Amino acid sequence: MAELHGPPDPETSMAAALDSAAAALLTVWESAREGTANRVSGAQLRAVMVVEQYDGINLRRLASRLGMLLSSASRLCDRLVAAGMLEREPGRFDRREISLHLTPEARRLLAELRADRQAQLAVVLAGMSPAGRTALLEGMREFDETARRQQAQTSGPSGPDDLDPPTGRAGDWSEDADPPGRAVWTGASAGPERTVCPPRESPTGEPPVARTA
Repeated sequence: MAELHGPPDPETSMAAALDSAAAALLTVWESAREGTANRVSGAQLRAVMVVEQYDGINLRRLASRLGMLLSSASRLCDRLVAAGMLEREPGRFDRREISLHLTPEARRLLAELRADRQAQLAVVLAGMSPAGRTALLEGMREFDETARRQQAQTSGPSGPDDLDPPTGRAGDWSEDADPPGRAVWTGASAGPERTVCPPRESPTGEPPVARTA
């Protein structure tokens, strides 16, 4: 006998409708993103945004925020430093530590991205009714607050570095068990004060290297 299914609950129906309606919003996001594609890859842009939010973050916490392996995040930061998007500085409390900060060029890139995105959104909003614009803004604000609250409740800290808020403390660059001459990041308890990473080619499968800003 075929199993009988009742009507979907209101939340499920609303989720399907929102998923469909959000397509236009995502198109605006992607259109603005294409304006930065010749300067940074998608993964690099996400890293820049995380560093903007957590100024002085170390590599381990950055990798955790991006959901990447530590070695992959290290290579990503190498490229962003070479492209003039990130800079490394000794930690304020321990000079063996290295913190990540955005450069003025990276901040200009993010400002241009958001200005383009907001301009495209304004064109769409101009065609909506005042009541529709107000309802949209109120709904999006509540959606954002609820999503952030749920994320904070379900994603606990993954390690000691994630227990503290961003304060400018970070991990070091030091030689690891990788091939000779390759610098990766380690925790703040070991390694030289800072080691400059030699230039290297992008490995197969990695995002495009941002060479110019």
